[in-house]
Amino acid sequence: MGREVVRTVAETPGMTLAGAVARAQVGFDIGEVLGLGSLGVEITDDLSGQLLKLSQNSNRGVMVDFTHPRSAFENIRSAIAFGVRPVVGTTGLNPEQVERLREFAEKSSMGCVIAPNFAIGMILLQQMAVQAAQYFDHVEIIELHHNRKVDAPSGTAAQTAQLLGRLGKDFNPPQVEEKEFLPGSRGGIPEHNIRIHSIRLPGLVAHQEVIFGGMGQTLTLRHDTTDRVAFMPGVILAIRRVLELKGLVYGLEHLLS
Repeated sequence: MGREVVRTVAETPGMTLAGAVARAQVGFDIGEVLGLGSLGVEITDDLSGQLLKLSQNSNRGVMVDFTHPRSAFENIRSAIAFGVRPVVGTTGLNPEQVERLREFAEKSSMGCVIAPNFAIGMILLQQMAVQAAQYFDHVEIIELHHNRKVDAPSGTAAQTAQLLGRLGKDFNPPQVEEKEFLPGSRGGIPEHNIRIHSIRLPGLVAHQEVIFGGMGQTLTLRHDTTDRVAFMPGVILAIRRVLELKGLVYGLEHLLS
């Protein structure tokens, strides 16, 4: 994702790539690493130094974070402290962390966007799922990702369950007393009694199904991401819109209206 973001920002009119932070290939020109030719931007592992440099040179700086749940929270706090606006696609932040970041962003009057998914198609799937959930009482979610994704379930699947839960319905009323002979075989239940099943395999990118069941019928909504370029229009939108914000926005859908 980081490579695709760099490529897209570098090729987008009106945007300037100011830095690239990674733990590998430090000292190399990021453009040459990606086959774009020299961009005059060396890869560094010093995030604080990059944030300081960006804050001194521009009051419209944006940090795009696609890293790891262990580091994302502090990365976001650091960016806001330096006056750099975060756009974050890293999932795995818990609700308490998001609320702490929301308070920090609002106190600093700094825009911040955290989105479990930047694909426009996924946002549409979630909206369709909310519509369908008004007519179905039984629903389960299957999310499929590449086997290098560290968190499960995906932030997108968890957010989908949250959106359905806001309808205030009691989903999946029990029909029998279930017994799992293999623990976890029926998936996890984060909330609202909606089960989420996570699949991790090489060859996958990011996919999600929301399956509704009713009398004599099922309805399946599915979104497939076959290339990470699918996320880039959403990332570019967030980069532009975060400059207008004075606090934290969670979810790309809030930037589409």
